[in-house]
Amino acid sequence: MKTKIKLVHLFLLLLSVVSFAQNARIKGVILDENSKAVEGVTVSYQGKSTVTDETGFYIIGVPSNQKVVLIFSHISLGKITGTFQLKPNEDFEYNPIMVVGSEQLSDVIITSNKRRVQGIISIEPETIRRIPGANPGIENILKLLGGTSGNNELSTGYNVRGGNYDENLVYVNEIEVYRPFLIRSGQQEGLSFTNTDLVQNVDFSAGGFQAKYGDKMSSVLDITYRKPTKLCASIEASLLGGSISAEGVSKNQKWSAITGVRYRDNSLLVNSQETESNFRPSFADIQTSVNFNSSTKWQWSFLGNISQNKYNFQPLTRQTNFGTINEPIALQVFYEGQEQDEYQTYFGAIKSTFVADSVSTYKLIASAFHTQEQEHFDIDAAYFLGDVDTNIGSETFGDVTFNTAVGSQLTHARNDLDAVIVNAEIKGNHTIKNKFQIDWGLKYTHESIRDRIVEWEVIDSAGFSLNNPILDLPVNDQPYNPYIGPLVPYKNVRATNFVDINRISGFAQWSKKTTIGESQLWLNAGVRAHNWTVSGPQIVNSKTQTVFSPRVQIALKPNWDNRDMIFRFSTGFYYQPPFYRELRDENGVVQPNVKAQKSIHFVLSNDYSFKMWNRPFKLVSELYYKNMTDVNTYTLENVRIRYRANNDAVAYTYGFDCRLNGQFVTGTESWFSFGYLKTEENQNDKGYIARPTDQRLKFGILFQDYMPNIPNVKLYLNLVYNTGLPGGSPSYADVYQYQSRLRDYRRADVGFSYVFTEKNSEKPNGHWLKKFQDLSLGFEIYNLFNNQNAITNTWVRDAYTKNQYGIPNYLTQRVFNIKLSARL
Repeated sequence: MKTKIKLVHLFLLLLSVVSFAQNARIKGVILDENSKAVEGVTVSYQGKSTVTDETGFYIIGVPSNQKVVLIFSHISLGKITGTFQLKPNEDFEYNPIMVVGSEQLSDVIITSNKRRVQGIISIEPETIRRIPGANPGIENILKLLGGTSGNNELSTGYNVRGGNYDENLVYVNEIEVYRPFLIRSGQQEGLSFTNTDLVQNVDFSAGGFQAKYGDKMSSVLDITYRKPTKLCASIEASLLGGSISAEGVSKNQKWSAITGVRYRDNSLLVNSQETESNFRPSFADIQTSVNFNSSTKWQWSFLGNISQNKYNFQPLTRQTNFGTINEPIALQVFYEGQEQDEYQTYFGAIKSTFVADSVSTYKLIASAFHTQEQEHFDIDAAYFLGDVDTNIGSETFGDVTFNTAVGSQLTHARNDLDAVIVNAEIKGNHTIKNKFQIDWGLKYTHESIRDRIVEWEVIDSAGFSLNNPILDLPVNDQPYNPYIGPLVPYKNVRATNFVDINRISGFAQWSKKTTIGESQLWLNAGVRAHNWTVSGPQIVNSKTQTVFSPRVQIALKPNWDNRDMIFRFSTGFYYQPPFYRELRDENGVVQPNVKAQKSIHFVLSNDYSFKMWNRPFKLVSELYYKNMTDVNTYTLENVRIRYRANNDAVAYTYGFDCRLNGQFVTGTESWFSFGYLKTEENQNDKGYIARPTDQRLKFGILFQDYMPNIPNVKLYLNLVYNTGLPGGSPSYADVYQYQSRLRDYRRADVGFSYVFTEKNSEKPNGHWLKKFQDLSLGFEIYNLFNNQNAITNTWVRDAYTKNQYGIPNYLTQRVFNIKLSARL
């Protein structure tokens, strides 16, 4: 009997092998009429089916040596039917374009229109790669949007609608990615995590987003990397560094991979600042995305990244002129010492997608992030405040003629951090009877941080050391009487923290499309839950905390003739449980019971698509209001955020964003954006004052053009104007007494490019340019008008007058760059 059973098993195995050998495979990427990947397309043959992923990719096995009819169906796009007859074990690539047609279902969710329905902004990867900027990439483009700001061209950080850099979610292939912890200035950052050479889709939401996204208060940036379908490569080189990428697929089409290597050197930019220095930076990373289709139901992917940032900085001298035309003042600084920083990060993630059937999909995601960071410096700065020669005809015009105050500042740091973050997540997606959709997810996170902070600062003004003003020390009225108390640093922060944070979070949301009369209505409702506990050797009386965040979205598309409009309303609770930096107070001590910051969003928006000059345009406008409680207030020093970790404030933000984009020039997309916001906070019931990110007005222009007579010559313009941010306050000062603002931020970056492959289709076969998909040589000018933009103030004190001078720290001046790009 056992022998018979074994023979049957052997027969079935041989039958399955023969059947597999007689199969063929059809694969491809499905796009819509705007060349956007379409997720959720069902590709079916008789009783067999698969569903496209977020990149629009699909693969399905079909019988060989016979006619096969594949049906490509989507709940909002017209059906496509294709007939194929393939050889055994043949792999055929088919990339259809789906357009809106008459065959649509009216009682299910529209997912291809999800960007419009959810208020998501989609940015073309090619636009990201072309637009010039001192720190090119996705963040460079985001800063042109109405509600998104960033006053530091060297930083990849951005704030959204009054939030700070720590309030933004970033996903790559549905995996959350992280920023370094110890970065204090933009010139230390180097490279953004996202490698634009690998990008397929970029989606961005500035607020009111769905429950499926994580627990942050401001925004979501959702990036998807390409799944290669053929062998190709790209290379880029410029005076600021270079990058190279390669992608390909295996012969059996089951494996695909894309890898990118980048190197960046910011010397050209930093040397354009007013501080003369010896600057030796080194920023490099390697990133890869590997995909494996084990079957039509199971897909696996790996995302990995290794980066190393080395920042060696030796300042020499600095002169900053400020004051008024009638009374100009100059700050001269002479430095000794150096700064040596290093940041090493390692990131790896595995994602598995299982398509159970045409209505259910499950995803397993596991990731690990490890960062090792050091910030070491000893810098002695001798400074002089003096009068400036304003006589235009003088040989010493602009030089300091008389010093009115002298002093010195010695800063020291030995900061080291080692952090590991591990995530495990499961998610599901179900379409119920073609009427509504259920999404759910459960995630576990463990964060282990080892952190040592040793920072101190000694200030000597006119030969007299300044003590810490909050310590109980004898009165120091030098130079009139000798000081007999102890000598202490002006600032002294010392702490060692070993902290573990365990988190369990999850979400569930329901989505449906229905109608009201002849108008279409989309509904989405969901809730998030987040539970966390802080522990460690120094942690006592830690409490486990839990928050719930319900969220709702409603979108209405009236059936108006010649008017393609969508109205949206979003509201919900957006709680942000504290990350490690938010737990650490100004003295470096971890406060384990810091509460989650709470924000309620109200967003009302309109999306209007229309034609002008027979070309497509879109006007998107949004009104928003955010009410915040348990606010964790902070100070902002360049890009370093230091929290007070006390939840002692309430705040609000309201504003209006507007963006008009379209083909102002035939064949190229440009946009104009405007934003207004006001955000204030009330600390300990002392009254409302401007938050550090209170930037009232914003104008941004992204413009692309070409020469009509020489279409190979392209122009790319990136222009932004922001009104000034609050200028901060000196150490230990009452922020309520310092409410001055920095000067307005004005910057224009322009690029000119000659595209050698512009008319490749007209060239004869065998021409050397036929090997290239793109080959271009560009010339870029950063800060075209050479505006002096300030990021923060340096506060200098005069011991005699007791005056504090806020001296602006200016950013980069005009810089020229040459760039060569090629894609095979």
